[in-house]
Amino acid sequence: MTSGRRTLVAGVDSSTQSTKVVVCDAETGEVVRQGSASHPGGTEIHPDRWWQAVQQATTGGLLDEVQAIAVAGQQHGMVTLDDAGQVVRPALLWNDTRSSSAARDLLDELGGPAAWADAVGSVPLAAFTVTKLRWMAEHEPDLAVRVREVLLPHDWLTARILGDGLVHPGTAVTDRGDAPGAGYWSPATRQYRPDLIELAFGRLIGTPRVLGPYEAAGESAAGMLVAAGTGDNMGAALGLGLEPGDVVVSLGPSGTVFGVHAAPTTDETGTVAGFADATGRFLPLVCTLNAARVLTAAAAMLGTDLVGLDRLAMSAQPGAGGLVLLPYLDGERTPDLPDATGTLGGLTRTNATPANLARAAVEGMLCGLADGMDALKGQGLQTRRVLLIGGAARSLAVQEIAPSIFSAPVKVPAPLEYVAIGAARQAAWALASHAGRADQPNWTSQASTVRPLGDSAAGERVRAAYGEVRETIHPHSGSHPSAIAR
Repeated sequence: MTSGRRTLVAGVDSSTQSTKVVVCDAETGEVVRQGSASHPGGTEIHPDRWWQAVQQATTGGLLDEVQAIAVAGQQHGMVTLDDAGQVVRPALLWNDTRSSSAARDLLDELGGPAAWADAVGSVPLAAFTVTKLRWMAEHEPDLAVRVREVLLPHDWLTARILGDGLVHPGTAVTDRGDAPGAGYWSPATRQYRPDLIELAFGRLIGTPRVLGPYEAAGESAAGMLVAAGTGDNMGAALGLGLEPGDVVVSLGPSGTVFGVHAAPTTDETGTVAGFADATGRFLPLVCTLNAARVLTAAAAMLGTDLVGLDRLAMSAQPGAGGLVLLPYLDGERTPDLPDATGTLGGLTRTNATPANLARAAVEGMLCGLADGMDALKGQGLQTRRVLLIGGAARSLAVQEIAPSIFSAPVKVPAPLEYVAIGAARQAAWALASHAGRADQPNWTSQASTVRPLGDSAAGERVRAAYGEVRETIHPHSGSHPSAIAR
């Protein structure tokens, strides 16, 4: 099953907003063809919509002659199944904050944030599956009693591919990259914590088998080898070929900051989630709810588009004349402020200009992520350079301002689907292992733009002003996020 002399593999990126599929040359990583389909909005969705999007994205023979496939999916979402493998309720997504109080209760019941960090490397917030299980047990007991197994989004899609459109009970698999985001699997011990599932849900339920980085889950009905799959951030790390010293800032609707590390991490403040990557290493990560959507909201306020916002922001001076935006437009995950709203601080008659508002939006978004980068440094990660990816990374204003805010050179890789490419690379790795070769495919890096370190003094002033406004509106939110909602 080859195309000419090529061996083809496919990667699926099933994100909050859409499904994207790339077909790559297994030897070089070159993208041969690709497809996409959108998902409905909201914070819960029936998983069948993901499957329909995969089918739509792969029409027209997209997967013809593909030998292996892998899925990288949005993290944390809760997919509950009954005895027959049928979905019990629509999946609650990572950005659904209804389980905030459940998260606080679980923190207390285990003995506080430090106990959770020691148990599973992370302090559970509303995003984590374990808190959603508690919410379901408390608020939907008639549905909860039917649940026999809980999966993450990528686990469920992998099972559908293996089952030719069905999910067979007890056959689901996951990987060590995505599993920690559930909140009951430890990257350090590489084991589930059944006691935490029982604590959250009131009883034990089934969980997927955890595969190693290049293990295969099985074969599809079409004869494709199906790799373990992983989480979307782990897929991006694999697609980018991250090395120690690389820190990724991903600017999608939400924002993430992460880097590879040789050892597991624990952060009892809850700022850094102690995840694993898809290669056998670890991937400490900070996530914010608000990133690219801050720029689109600011552009709408100013009656312009993103190109116009860029022009306005670059015409203003660093610091936006003292105007500071706390970009908590949809609440916030880091810091843990699910009920917060955005705040515009330092507003005066002098600085009340469209250019300053545009600049404050860009700086505010980046400052929140720079705080996350500082938290990663506190976990021992070095920052040699920042890799800026995601939709908002294409903004010229973001590229110009980011180096001074991050106090590091910024590399902007070519705008490709790195999550899907990472999944395809995992598929190629599983295919090579199946043939007796365990080495990770050495795919060539893509072209990029490098933005050198900017005016770090100006960046420090911007961050100081941001920190002052944040502490005024939300005291202590910069130092102990997990305690804010208490």
